[in-house]
Amino acid sequence: MFAVLIWADQLALYMLWLLMAYLTDVWKPGLTHAATIVNVFWGLYAVFPLLHAFLADTILGNYWMIFISNISFSAGLGFLTMSTPPVLARSMGNCSEYSPECIGQGQKILFYTAMPLIVFGMAGHLSCTTIFYDEQLSRGGNQGNNDGGSKVFTKFFYDVANIIVPSVAVLGLPYVNPWSLRFGIPAICALVATFLFSTTLRRLNKYNLKPKGSPVTIFIRVFVAAVSKLLYTIPTDANELFEVRNSQLALLPHSGSLRCLDKAAIVIPTKPLEEQENNAWGLCRVTEVEETKTIVCMIPVWMTFIFCGVVTALVFTYFIEQLNHMNPKVGRLKVPIVAFLWLHQQITKKCANFCTRLYHSIGVRKPGSEKIAPTMGIAVSMILAILCCITAAKVENRRLGVARRHGLVDKHDERLPMTMFWLLPQFVLLGASDGVLISSGYYFFTDDQAPFAMQRYLPLYNRFVSGVGILTSILTVFVVGRISEKGGKTNWFQHSINASRVDKYYWTLAWLMGVNLVIFVVVAVLYRYI
Repeated sequence: MFAVLIWADQLALYMLWLLMAYLTDVWKPGLTHAATIVNVFWGLYAVFPLLHAFLADTILGNYWMIFISNISFSAGLGFLTMSTPPVLARSMGNCSEYSPECIGQGQKILFYTAMPLIVFGMAGHLSCTTIFYDEQLSRGGNQGNNDGGSKVFTKFFYDVANIIVPSVAVLGLPYVNPWSLRFGIPAICALVATFLFSTTLRRLNKYNLKPKGSPVTIFIRVFVAAVSKLLYTIPTDANELFEVRNSQLALLPHSGSLRCLDKAAIVIPTKPLEEQENNAWGLCRVTEVEETKTIVCMIPVWMTFIFCGVVTALVFTYFIEQLNHMNPKVGRLKVPIVAFLWLHQQITKKCANFCTRLYHSIGVRKPGSEKIAPTMGIAVSMILAILCCITAAKVENRRLGVARRHGLVDKHDERLPMTMFWLLPQFVLLGASDGVLISSGYYFFTDDQAPFAMQRYLPLYNRFVSGVGILTSILTVFVVGRISEKGGKTNWFQHSINASRVDKYYWTLAWLMGVNLVIFVVVAVLYRYI
């Protein structure tokens, strides 16, 4: 059942990677306008899983979170399919060609309704599906059920999905010319997956599906309790702060940093202790305060990850648009754009897995080095991002030279006589950068640094920061564009990729990422290890 959800999700993901190409080919809204739409989509896709995990752990539970996400996902893909010109052309009185003239108000409403629905659905799958599956296997095992066959069965279908779905998405769907079918096939698959998953409700109801609570709540409670006691003085003796001495509870010693948060653990002498203990939003344990301090200390490091997200945004926007205007043929074989995105994804996974094994082996062989290695890994990731921007700038400068020599600067629909494989190095470098950052960013905060209860959320925190970076890229493009046109100069971002100077934007990102690397080194040196 879970394999079916993964199949539908992956198939839709491959097609949604082409969103930039769809907008610039069919809607033709302008380069930065299309990039803004795409960056909002992928930025929210990275931001929302943290919110979904919180809702699942506090209100809905994993099953209902996945169920609601399935409905949202299926509806969104359906609306996206209907927003393509041919589907509702007759009923809306529009033409059926894939051109801007055939995009009416109805199509726009459907499209902009589809985007948040798809994001909500995909984010729910990302945050809850694997955890819910493991949860069900664990509960089944606790009740004496034999779950070995289920594990093997699901692993088999997951492995099949990793072979069949990319093969269909990379080798099949790109050769389906109508966009209505490209979006429609994943929509049908998502609808089938939603129906099949809904049939499991009765079977899964025998388990306790109630949410267990989120550790994020502790973080919020500490701040609320600290603010409510602003007028109280922190005792000089830390032993006077509230703590539950219980052998079943993991305890953290009191630290002298961020003492303002210690107010959350102040016991008010004029009120009965039992009354205060019953008010979780008014009194917190010292351990809970220390866990919150740890998360707060992580924020400066996370802030340096934001600019990595700005660079990652390139793969969904300007890299795609470059590919879309270059020669895709190798002999008689036409290479689809999505093949480059598949390559980026595979390199990201391989590099992340390699770093994970590397950090694990370093921690086993050289105890104590497990803190240094991820720090170096993050720095390497940023260096790879710098090299990616430099490579992309040089290749784009060459591509623009070809466009000028052949008089194709103002011909927006023409392809340049330059093979798209010139862009291969920048996809490889960016994939390696993203993969190293995923693993290094996780291990940087694990082990004895992050509270154990929060470690499930660490990948979601890192993804959240990356999503903020993708959203920040919208502002970056706007600011860089405005600065570039000062003194009566031409804005670097024009209506089409051939008329723009994206190469200069890449150089700007390289310099900014260099500054970001220096800031990270300083922050990492000052970072307080627990």
